[in-house]
Amino acid sequence: MKDQNISRRRFIGTTALAAAGVALASKSVFAAGSLFQAKPNSVINGVQIGVITYSFRSMPGSAEQLLQYCLQCNISAIELMGEAAEAFAGIPKRASGEDNPTHFKKVADWRAGASMDKFKELRKLFNDAGITIYAWKPNALGEKNTDAEIDYAFNAGKALGVTHVTVELPTNDEQTKRLGDFGTKHKLYVGYHAHTQATPTLWDTALSQSKYNAINLDIGHYTAGTSSSPVPFILKNHARIMSMHLKDRKYHDGPNMPWGQGDTPIAEVLQLIKKNKYKFPATIEQEYTIPADSDAIKEVIKCREFAAKALS
Repeated sequence: MKDQNISRRRFIGTTALAAAGVALASKSVFAAGSLFQAKPNSVINGVQIGVITYSFRSMPGSAEQLLQYCLQCNISAIELMGEAAEAFAGIPKRASGEDNPTHFKKVADWRAGASMDKFKELRKLFNDAGITIYAWKPNALGEKNTDAEIDYAFNAGKALGVTHVTVELPTNDEQTKRLGDFGTKHKLYVGYHAHTQATPTLWDTALSQSKYNAINLDIGHYTAGTSSSPVPFILKNHARIMSMHLKDRKYHDGPNMPWGQGDTPIAEVLQLIKKNKYKFPATIEQEYTIPADSDAIKEVIKCREFAAKALS
């Protein structure tokens, strides 16, 4: 009986210490290199598998939460959507009843004078956890954004440590020239993203305007839009591809599918990157319907496992 009481006291003491450890871990914002979390590694046979944080849009999306999701998925590199980074940096929130023009001006003024310190802090938070931010997609690269906002977007990108910013490919050639000029000024690439309007020649004008204009290729959208394999396009344009989104879609503008069920040759493309030693990251974009018994984290893990099998 005495031994049982000692064992019981030890159990209670151990449990209390464990609970305290969990509390400390939560307060440290999932501190990198701590005893509680191993650093992730998603370089698979020489290919950097990343994730765009848009993949976790169905879940709470603070910068700290996104970091934790990446750790759970064993992802060591990301394309960061703008909202979380700007929220971390203190972008003004829309006031109750505030109209759009007033809010947009307030945001533009904030961006024009924003310190880069919070973006550097965010970079350190992710880097200390073993995660590189290779791209970010700010909401400040549009035709209606001021030059000061675009300067801010590039400066924030550099503070985050990215190799390129990403943006939807404008239909206005003057805007791709404008952004290319900013890329030249900041020595930072612009990766243009396309959906099903993609064609083998869609990026040609932008690429001709500046060496800092580049491609953020989505092989799922390309497959759905052209009803053909993206492999010939990749072979021709690999030197101008900064990053690549992975998703599976059907031909003829077909739907997003769980990986392996659509027409997009994800495994073939990953093998091509591996074989030719292309340096651009391959970015998981979880966009198919999440099953009722699952969540975004579980589905990103499935996608990572698919990529790992394809590269084995």
